[in-house]
Amino acid sequence: MPGVLPEGEPVPADGSLPATVTRAVGARGFGVYVHVPFCASRCGYCDFNTYTADELGGGASREGYADTVLTELALAARVLGGSPPPRVDTVFVGGGTPTLLPADDLARILDGIDRTWGLAADAEVTTEANPESVTPESLKTLRAAGYTRISLGMQSAAPGVLAILDRRHRAGRATEAAREARDAGFDHVNLDLIYGTPGESADDFAASLAQVVAAGVDHVSAYALIVEDGTRLAARMRRGELPYPSDDVAADRYLAAEAALDAAGFSWYEVSNWARTPAGRCRHNLLYWNGGDWWGLGPGAHSHVGGVRWWNVKHPAAYAKRLAAGESPGLAREVLTPDEAHTEDVMLRLRLASGLPLAVLDDAGRAGARRALADGLLDPAGYAAGRAVLTLRGRLLADAVVRDLLP
Repeated sequence: MPGVLPEGEPVPADGSLPATVTRAVGARGFGVYVHVPFCASRCGYCDFNTYTADELGGGASREGYADTVLTELALAARVLGGSPPPRVDTVFVGGGTPTLLPADDLARILDGIDRTWGLAADAEVTTEANPESVTPESLKTLRAAGYTRISLGMQSAAPGVLAILDRRHRAGRATEAAREARDAGFDHVNLDLIYGTPGESADDFAASLAQVVAAGVDHVSAYALIVEDGTRLAARMRRGELPYPSDDVAADRYLAAEAALDAAGFSWYEVSNWARTPAGRCRHNLLYWNGGDWWGLGPGAHSHVGGVRWWNVKHPAAYAKRLAAGESPGLAREVLTPDEAHTEDVMLRLRLASGLPLAVLDDAGRAGARRALADGLLDPAGYAAGRAVLTLRGRLLADAVVRDLLP
């Protein structure tokens, strides 16, 4: 949940949406995102909407957080009114570090979602976690409550890289936690990696990939380090303490990830995500990438229903204060124009292994697709079948391909 929110028009105090918007809610799937903004410490690269105990100050605490989220859930039920989604297909609890909340609180939030809208029989329910924030006992509690998937922030197996990123867990703890999650009965376990950190060698990253594969997880996410303004890492780079990340090194690391994961039986299904089987793919993120509807609970959380997108106030204290007053925590919203919706559709679906139908492109976009095909950035078989599907080289240059397909 990035720390900077866009501008938009005000959200009504009651959070209401136009009837035309809610009429078809869930037609392309419906999910719930829950933002938990608490962290034990702030990582040097993080600009997410998260807070340590020292940063929170007064007016917000972990202890009452689950009740506050349930209050927003009740408001959401009123807003959707007589047009509730047919079911909740996916739930994703992110942060921050959701597992800093007691497992019983995470269970109460999930139970509240189920009571409000009903979970689909095959609902995917994910929580993020830092490796040091879970135990075998807490994992068993979460699994018994209905959580089916866990995403653990590993980032690296190299102690020196973890130190540069200001990660608190020791090397090896993430893969231990992954095995504990499997033992607790989680259907799907993901490990997150970050590559391109200053000081990370090719051998460091190869060792991280080897540990991920050996851990027996069925999903891996790997992201290039992005240095955001205002972070501790950015300040260190400005002072010359650390070099800035190299695009060439990042490309080499991506190719190494693809080679190692493909050899281990993983297949990419989104530019930064690999799964062992189709069932292991993160359905909640696929809901985002395919333009589905979701309600975002929590400070700074984004929601999208029927082409209307809104976002909540950022600070947990302001979020709680609005809900206590019976008001929507929504800060602002925007109604996507057809052109904006098209741009987002191209940007998101092109990143998927299933690709983008060429039929959704205009004449200029189709001409761009022909150029990308000639340059080896689009797969010939996919193109022949009427879809723009990135090749491996195309994945490295995905942003440039997107620009070529848009007006």
